[in-house]
Amino acid sequence: MKKIPTLLLMSAMAICMAACAQTPNPEKKNAPTKDLSKYSTAVFAAGCFWHEEALYDGIKGVQEAISGYAGGDVDNPNYESVSTGNTGHAESVMVYYDSTVVSYTTLLKAYFEAQDPTSVNGQGADRGSQYRSIAFYNNGEQKKQIEDYIQQLNASGRYEKPIAVIVMPYTKFWNAEDYHQEYVVNHPNSNYVQNVCVKEVKHFQKKFPELIKSDRVIK
Repeated sequence: MKKIPTLLLMSAMAICMAACAQTPNPEKKNAPTKDLSKYSTAVFAAGCFWHEEALYDGIKGVQEAISGYAGGDVDNPNYESVSTGNTGHAESVMVYYDSTVVSYTTLLKAYFEAQDPTSVNGQGADRGSQYRSIAFYNNGEQKKQIEDYIQQLNASGRYEKPIAVIVMPYTKFWNAEDYHQEYVVNHPNSNYVQNVCVKEVKHFQKKFPELIKSDRVIK
């Protein structure tokens, strides 16, 4: 994962928070207009949901990636409440994918590759329980795949510390406000997007070019 100087990251986070706070119409995102009921779903949390959404939107077979909140027990959470770290929710992404084109295992590969999976309660300067890494499972098969993948990574010797990703059953996903959706696409010149989001997505795309949609390649 790309390393960004601490001062630059802190500056980027300040810009990130300011941008969100100044958004004039922080309404909840409506349900997707297209029918996604025939697709499989996967839910992941790994720090800021902006680059997680951009990461998955670029993978072949993914029909939709939606930023939102999951993992807590507070109904109807919003960005401000989740940011306190008191709701139990983490910034997450709901991924709708065509399992005949892309496998759940491939989505797991993307998930673990695009973060530091040994980091506890956050990625980079995004710190707090709302940024913790969680791999949610919908069924026993997904749970087994996640646990097997973690076991393989721990045994690989790739990381000095153990994998810190939490494995949790999926219960409920709450869509984030409209201004968070497609944030990387809609705010390409944001300092945070350029210095954090884009670098992480480019890192993954460069390593696995065969997985990326031609119209989603970041240059």
